Amino acid sequence: MDLTDALQSLAETVAAATGPVVGVGSRTQFDAGNPVPTDAIAIAAPCGIVGFEPTDLTVTLGAGTTCAELDAVLAEAGQEVALDPADPAATVGGVLAVGISGRRRLRNGPVRDAVLEVRFATADGRVVKGGGPTVKNVSGYDLPRLLVGSFGTLGLLGQVTLRARARPARTQWGARSGAPGAVLASLVQPSAVLWGGTITTVLLEGHPDDVDRELRAGGLECVSGPAPFPQGPHRGRISVRPSAIEDLGPVLDATGCRWLAEAGVGTVHVAADSPDALAAARAAACSAGGWLLREAGAPELDGFGIELPNVAIMRRLKDAFDPEGKLAPGRLPLISATASR
Repeated sequence: MDLTDALQSLAETVAAATGPVVGVGSRTQFDAGNPVPTDAIAIAAPCGIVGFEPTDLTVTLGAGTTCAELDAVLAEAGQEVALDPADPAATVGGVLAVGISGRRRLRNGPVRDAVLEVRFATADGRVVKGGGPTVKNVSGYDLPRLLVGSFGTLGLLGQVTLRARARPARTQWGARSGAPGAVLASLVQPSAVLWGGTITTVLLEGHPDDVDRELRAGGLECVSGPAPFPQGPHRGRISVRPSAIEDLGPVLDATGCRWLAEAGVGTVHVAADSPDALAAARAAACSAGGWLLREAGAPELDGFGIELPNVAIMRRLKDAFDPEGKLAPGRLPLISATASR
Protein backbone atom coordinates (compact mmCIF):
# COMPACT_ATOMS: atom_id res chain seq x y z
CA MET A 1 0.00 0.00 0.00
CA ASP A 2 1.25 3.49 -0.90
CA LEU A 3 -0.09 6.42 1.12
CA THR A 4 1.77 9.14 -0.79
CA ASP A 5 -1.38 10.61 -2.33
CA ALA A 6 -3.31 10.32 0.93
CA LEU A 7 -0.55 12.12 2.83
CA GLN A 8 -0.45 14.91 0.27
CA SER A 9 -4.22 15.25 0.46
CA LEU A 10 -3.99 15.44 4.25
CA ALA A 11 -1.43 18.26 4.00
CA GLU A 12 -3.50 20.16 1.44
CA THR A 13 -6.59 19.91 3.64
CA VAL A 14 -4.68 21.33 6.60
CA ALA A 15 -3.26 24.17 4.49
CA ALA A 16 -6.67 25.07 3.05
CA ALA A 17 -8.37 25.25 6.45
CA THR A 18 -9.27 28.81 7.42
CA GLY A 19 -9.73 28.04 11.11
CA PRO A 20 -8.21 25.86 13.81
CA VAL A 21 -7.47 22.25 12.89
CA VAL A 22 -7.39 19.17 15.10
CA GLY A 23 -6.44 15.62 14.17
CA VAL A 24 -8.97 12.96 15.12
CA GLY A 25 -8.91 9.19 15.30
CA SER A 26 -11.43 7.06 17.17
CA ARG A 27 -11.87 9.79 19.82
CA THR A 28 -11.11 7.32 22.62
CA GLN A 29 -8.71 9.85 24.23
CA PHE A 30 -10.25 13.06 22.95
CA ASP A 31 -10.92 14.42 26.45
CA ALA A 32 -7.30 14.09 27.59
CA GLY A 33 -5.46 17.33 28.16
CA ASN A 34 -7.08 20.71 27.56
CA PRO A 35 -10.39 20.87 25.66
CA VAL A 36 -10.41 20.78 21.87
CA PRO A 37 -11.52 24.14 20.40
CA THR A 38 -15.24 23.93 19.62
CA ASP A 39 -14.77 25.53 16.20
CA ALA A 40 -11.88 23.26 15.18
CA ILE A 41 -12.00 21.42 11.85
CA ALA A 42 -11.58 17.69 12.50
CA ILE A 43 -9.21 15.91 10.10
CA ALA A 44 -8.53 12.16 10.10
CA ALA A 45 -5.26 10.53 9.05
CA PRO A 46 -5.09 7.76 6.42
CA CYS A 47 -5.22 4.17 7.64
CA GLY A 48 -3.89 0.79 6.56
CA ILE A 49 -0.66 -1.20 6.82
CA VAL A 50 1.94 0.12 4.36
CA GLY A 51 4.57 -2.53 5.00
CA PHE A 52 5.58 -5.11 7.59
CA GLU A 53 9.10 -6.52 7.75
CA PRO A 54 9.08 -9.31 10.36
CA THR A 55 12.81 -10.00 9.99
CA ASP A 56 13.61 -6.31 10.59
CA LEU A 57 11.02 -5.97 13.39
CA THR A 58 9.48 -2.90 11.76
CA VAL A 59 5.98 -2.03 10.58
CA THR A 60 4.82 1.04 8.64
CA LEU A 61 1.19 2.14 8.67
CA GLY A 62 -1.21 5.02 8.31
CA ALA A 63 -1.67 6.89 11.58
CA GLY A 64 -5.43 6.35 11.36
CA THR A 65 -5.00 2.56 11.69
CA THR A 66 -6.53 1.16 14.86
CA CYS A 67 -4.34 -0.53 17.44
CA ALA A 68 -6.56 -3.62 17.14
CA GLU A 69 -5.84 -3.93 13.40
CA LEU A 70 -2.11 -3.43 13.95
CA ASP A 71 -2.03 -6.08 16.67
CA ALA A 72 -3.91 -8.60 14.51
CA VAL A 73 -1.46 -8.21 11.62
CA LEU A 74 1.62 -8.55 13.83
CA ALA A 75 0.18 -11.48 15.77
CA GLU A 76 0.26 -13.62 12.63
CA ALA A 77 4.07 -13.35 12.73
CA GLY A 78 4.31 -13.77 16.50
CA GLN A 79 5.16 -10.10 17.04
CA GLU A 80 3.61 -7.00 18.63
CA VAL A 81 4.07 -3.29 19.25
CA ALA A 82 3.55 -2.55 22.94
CA LEU A 83 1.18 0.43 22.62
CA ASP A 84 -1.42 -1.14 24.97
CA PRO A 85 -4.19 1.49 24.78
CA ALA A 86 -7.05 1.23 27.25
CA ASP A 87 -9.38 0.84 24.25
CA PRO A 88 -8.11 -1.28 21.29
CA ALA A 89 -10.27 0.88 19.00
CA ALA A 90 -7.84 3.75 19.57
CA THR A 91 -5.84 4.74 16.51
CA VAL A 92 -2.06 4.50 16.48
CA GLY A 93 -1.78 8.20 15.66
CA GLY A 94 -4.07 9.11 18.54
CA VAL A 95 -2.06 7.06 21.03
CA LEU A 96 1.17 8.70 19.87
CA ALA A 97 -0.25 12.22 19.75
CA VAL A 98 -1.52 12.01 23.32
CA GLY A 99 1.62 10.17 24.40
CA ILE A 100 -0.03 7.96 27.01
CA SER A 101 2.00 4.80 27.53
CA GLY A 102 0.35 1.46 28.25
CA ARG A 103 0.50 -0.55 31.46
CA ARG A 104 3.61 -2.47 30.29
CA ARG A 105 5.82 0.62 30.32
CA LEU A 106 7.91 -0.75 33.20
CA ARG A 107 9.40 -3.41 30.90
CA ASN A 108 8.94 -1.94 27.42
CA GLY A 109 9.62 1.73 28.06
CA PRO A 110 7.47 4.76 27.14
CA VAL A 111 5.38 4.74 23.99
CA ARG A 112 7.80 7.10 22.23
CA ASP A 113 10.44 4.35 22.22
CA ALA A 114 8.37 2.39 19.70
CA VAL A 115 8.52 5.14 17.05
CA LEU A 116 11.23 5.02 14.37
CA GLU A 117 9.90 7.30 11.62
CA VAL A 118 7.03 9.74 11.15
CA ARG A 119 5.51 11.55 8.20
CA PHE A 120 3.32 14.45 9.23
CA ALA A 121 1.43 17.37 7.74
CA THR A 122 2.55 20.86 8.73
CA ALA A 123 0.25 23.83 9.18
CA ASP A 124 1.40 25.30 5.84
CA GLY A 125 0.65 22.14 3.87
CA ARG A 126 3.96 20.28 3.65
CA VAL A 127 4.58 16.59 4.25
CA VAL A 128 7.67 16.27 6.46
CA LYS A 129 9.58 13.08 7.27
CA GLY A 130 11.47 12.58 10.50
CA GLY A 131 13.54 9.60 11.64
CA GLY A 132 14.19 6.50 9.57
CA PRO A 133 12.65 3.05 9.05
CA THR A 134 15.45 1.13 10.76
CA VAL A 135 15.95 0.17 14.38
CA LYS A 136 19.50 1.58 14.46
CA ASN A 137 18.68 4.91 12.83
CA VAL A 138 20.35 7.73 14.77
CA SER A 139 20.76 10.52 12.21
CA GLY A 140 19.18 13.97 12.28
CA TYR A 141 16.87 15.67 14.74
CA ASP A 142 14.58 13.36 16.70
CA LEU A 143 11.30 14.63 15.25
CA PRO A 144 9.42 11.38 15.97
CA ARG A 145 9.85 11.71 19.73
CA LEU A 146 9.09 15.43 19.55
CA LEU A 147 5.67 14.74 18.04
CA VAL A 148 4.78 12.03 20.57
CA GLY A 149 2.73 13.71 23.29
CA SER A 150 2.42 17.00 21.36
CA PHE A 151 -1.39 16.62 21.12
CA GLY A 152 -1.30 17.57 17.45
CA THR A 153 -0.03 21.09 18.15
CA LEU A 154 3.09 20.76 15.96
CA GLY A 155 1.83 18.64 13.07
CA LEU A 156 -0.75 16.02 12.11
CA LEU A 157 0.66 12.52 12.05
CA GLY A 158 -0.08 10.80 8.75
CA GLN A 159 2.21 7.76 8.62
CA VAL A 160 4.48 6.10 11.19
CA THR A 161 7.06 3.32 11.28
CA LEU A 162 7.13 1.42 14.56
CA ARG A 163 9.52 -0.93 16.26
CA ALA A 164 8.02 -4.41 16.72
CA ARG A 165 9.11 -7.12 19.14
CA ALA A 166 8.50 -10.82 19.62
CA ARG A 167 5.34 -11.69 21.49
CA PRO A 168 6.16 -13.33 24.83
CA ALA A 169 5.85 -17.10 24.97
CA ARG A 170 3.92 -16.86 28.22
CA THR A 171 2.00 -14.07 29.93
CA GLN A 172 0.92 -14.48 33.54
CA TRP A 173 -0.50 -12.20 36.21
CA GLY A 174 0.40 -12.82 39.83
CA ALA A 175 -0.73 -11.17 43.07
CA ARG A 176 0.21 -10.81 46.72
CA SER A 177 -0.87 -8.59 49.57
CA GLY A 178 1.18 -5.61 50.64
CA ALA A 179 2.93 -2.62 49.09
CA PRO A 180 4.86 -2.98 45.83
CA GLY A 181 8.35 -2.08 47.03
CA ALA A 182 9.28 -5.53 48.28
CA VAL A 183 7.80 -7.16 45.18
CA LEU A 184 9.82 -4.97 42.83
CA ALA A 185 13.00 -5.73 44.76
CA SER A 186 12.49 -9.49 44.38
CA LEU A 187 11.85 -9.57 40.61
CA VAL A 188 14.20 -9.26 37.64
CA GLN A 189 12.12 -7.59 34.93
CA PRO A 190 8.34 -7.55 35.46
CA SER A 191 6.23 -6.02 32.70
CA ALA A 192 3.90 -4.25 35.13
CA VAL A 193 3.50 -3.88 38.88
CA LEU A 194 0.13 -2.43 39.89
CA TRP A 195 -0.92 -1.40 43.39
CA GLY A 196 -4.31 -0.28 44.64
CA GLY A 197 -3.48 0.17 48.30
CA THR A 198 -3.75 -3.39 49.59
CA ILE A 199 -2.98 -5.87 46.81
CA THR A 200 -0.03 -5.76 44.40
CA THR A 201 -0.57 -7.42 41.01
CA VAL A 202 2.33 -8.21 38.71
CA LEU A 203 2.49 -9.01 35.00
CA LEU A 204 5.25 -11.47 34.08
CA GLU A 205 6.16 -12.25 30.47
CA GLY A 206 8.77 -14.40 28.77
CA HIS A 207 9.90 -18.02 28.69
CA PRO A 208 7.59 -20.22 30.79
CA ASP A 209 10.45 -21.38 33.05
CA ASP A 210 11.50 -17.81 33.74
CA VAL A 211 7.93 -16.81 34.54
CA ASP A 212 7.63 -19.69 37.02
CA ARG A 213 10.86 -18.65 38.74
CA GLU A 214 9.67 -15.06 39.02
CA LEU A 215 6.35 -16.16 40.51
CA ARG A 216 8.19 -18.08 43.22
CA ALA A 217 10.72 -15.31 43.84
CA GLY A 218 7.99 -12.73 44.31
CA GLY A 219 5.76 -14.94 46.44
CA LEU A 220 3.01 -14.42 43.88
CA GLU A 221 -0.19 -16.38 43.41
CA CYS A 222 -1.42 -16.79 39.81
CA VAL A 223 -4.50 -14.70 39.04
CA SER A 224 -6.52 -14.21 35.85
CA GLY A 225 -5.71 -10.54 35.48
CA PRO A 226 -4.99 -7.23 37.22
CA ALA A 227 -7.32 -4.99 39.12
CA PRO A 228 -9.14 -2.85 36.53
CA PHE A 229 -8.31 0.80 36.06
CA PRO A 230 -10.57 2.94 38.28
CA GLN A 231 -13.74 4.17 36.59
CA GLY A 232 -15.83 7.27 37.12
CA PRO A 233 -17.13 10.36 35.31
CA HIS A 234 -14.01 12.37 36.22
CA ARG A 235 -10.66 10.72 35.56
CA GLY A 236 -7.02 11.68 35.46
CA ARG A 237 -3.50 10.33 35.34
CA ILE A 238 -0.92 11.42 37.89
CA SER A 239 2.82 11.38 37.19
CA VAL A 240 5.20 11.49 40.16
CA ARG A 241 8.56 10.06 41.12
CA PRO A 242 8.22 6.28 41.50
CA SER A 243 9.44 6.57 45.09
CA ALA A 244 6.49 8.85 45.94
CA ILE A 245 3.73 6.38 45.13
CA GLU A 246 3.46 4.59 48.48
CA ASP A 247 3.15 7.90 50.36
CA LEU A 248 0.70 9.33 47.82
CA GLY A 249 -1.77 6.44 48.09
CA PRO A 250 -3.20 7.33 51.53
CA VAL A 251 -3.48 11.00 50.51
CA LEU A 252 -5.57 9.99 47.50
CA ASP A 253 -7.76 7.83 49.74
CA ALA A 254 -8.56 10.96 51.74
CA THR A 255 -9.75 12.77 48.59
CA GLY A 256 -12.39 10.12 47.93
CA CYS A 257 -10.79 9.14 44.63
CA ARG A 258 -10.35 5.59 43.46
CA TRP A 259 -6.83 4.92 42.24
CA LEU A 260 -4.43 2.35 40.83
CA ALA A 261 -0.68 2.98 40.72
CA GLU A 262 1.97 1.68 38.32
CA ALA A 263 4.85 0.98 40.68
CA GLY A 264 8.33 1.55 39.32
CA VAL A 265 6.95 3.99 36.75
CA GLY A 266 5.34 6.73 38.84
CA THR A 267 1.93 6.75 37.14
CA VAL A 268 -1.28 6.73 39.19
CA HIS A 269 -4.69 6.37 37.53
CA VAL A 270 -7.43 8.16 39.46
CA ALA A 271 -11.21 8.37 39.11
CA ALA A 272 -13.74 10.44 41.03
CA ASP A 273 -17.46 11.03 41.25
CA SER A 274 -17.10 14.82 41.40
CA PRO A 275 -14.87 17.47 39.82
CA ASP A 276 -13.86 18.65 43.32
CA ALA A 277 -12.45 15.23 44.17
CA LEU A 278 -10.37 15.19 40.98
CA ALA A 279 -9.17 18.71 41.79
CA ALA A 280 -8.10 17.44 45.23
CA ALA A 281 -6.18 14.62 43.55
CA ARG A 282 -4.46 17.20 41.35
CA ALA A 283 -3.45 19.17 44.45
CA ALA A 284 -2.08 15.98 46.02
CA ALA A 285 -0.06 15.28 42.88
CA CYS A 286 1.41 18.79 42.87
CA SER A 287 2.29 18.52 46.58
CA ALA A 288 4.17 15.30 45.77
CA GLY A 289 6.20 17.09 43.10
CA GLY A 290 4.19 15.74 40.17
CA TRP A 291 1.24 16.70 38.00
CA LEU A 292 -2.10 15.39 36.81
CA LEU A 293 -3.35 15.05 33.25
CA ARG A 294 -7.13 15.24 33.04
CA GLU A 295 -8.42 12.34 30.94
CA ALA A 296 -12.21 12.74 31.22
CA GLY A 297 -14.81 14.91 32.90
CA ALA A 298 -14.17 18.00 35.07
CA PRO A 299 -14.11 20.32 32.04
CA GLU A 300 -13.38 23.35 34.22
CA LEU A 301 -10.22 21.70 35.55
CA ASP A 302 -7.11 22.66 33.63
CA GLY A 303 -6.08 19.59 31.68
CA PHE A 304 -2.56 19.42 33.08
CA GLY A 305 -2.93 20.90 36.55
CA ILE A 306 0.22 23.03 36.65
CA GLU A 307 2.29 24.93 34.13
CA LEU A 308 4.54 22.41 32.46
CA PRO A 309 8.22 22.87 33.38
CA ASN A 310 9.38 23.03 29.76
CA VAL A 311 6.76 25.54 28.63
CA ALA A 312 9.33 28.05 27.31
CA ILE A 313 10.78 25.46 24.94
CA MET A 314 7.28 24.37 23.95
CA ARG A 315 6.39 27.95 23.00
CA ARG A 316 9.48 28.24 20.80
CA LEU A 317 8.65 24.97 19.07
CA LYS A 318 5.06 26.05 18.53
CA ASP A 319 6.17 29.31 16.96
CA ALA A 320 8.60 27.45 14.68
CA PHE A 321 6.22 24.71 13.53
CA ASP A 322 2.93 26.59 13.56
CA PRO A 323 3.45 30.38 13.70
CA GLU A 324 -0.21 31.11 12.91
CA GLY A 325 -1.47 28.92 15.73
CA LYS A 326 -3.68 26.80 13.46
CA LEU A 327 -2.98 23.34 14.88
CA ALA A 328 -4.98 22.37 18.00
CA PRO A 329 -4.67 25.80 19.66
CA GLY A 330 -4.92 25.64 23.44
CA ARG A 331 -4.73 21.84 23.58
CA LEU A 332 -1.46 22.16 25.50
CA PRO A 333 -1.34 24.94 28.12
CA LEU A 334 0.19 28.31 27.31
CA ILE A 335 1.81 27.45 24.00
CA SER A 336 -0.40 29.19 21.46
CA ALA A 337 1.58 30.99 18.79
CA THR A 338 0.65 34.34 20.32
CA ALA A 339 1.39 33.36 23.93
CA SER A 340 5.11 34.10 23.62
CA ARG A 341 4.70 37.45 21.96
